[in-house]
Amino acid sequence: MKKFAMFAMALAALSSANVFAQGKTRAEVYQELVQAQQNGLDFVTDASYPDVSPLYQNTVAYLKQKALAKSEQQDGHPSADASTSAAH
Repeated sequence: MKKFAMFAMALAALSSANVFAQGKTRAEVYQELVQAQQNGLDFVTDASYPDVSPLYQNTVAYLKQKALAKSEQQDGHPSADASTSAAH
């Protein structure tokens, strides 16, 4: 009986290791982390989950606007903020 229990535990441990091996790559996880930070998810607190904390809503709005302007510049479409800031 003990041999059967040990075999069952070993089998369960080996099968669970295979589940983790089929996950995402480090690069995929890192890219998701970067996107989450750009979307303002760093500013979600335990009290405000799943929304952004009211204290940080202005900061998140600014970061999203900045990320949008950056992506538009990379796509070759200069935003209004970029053109006016270059003139000053």
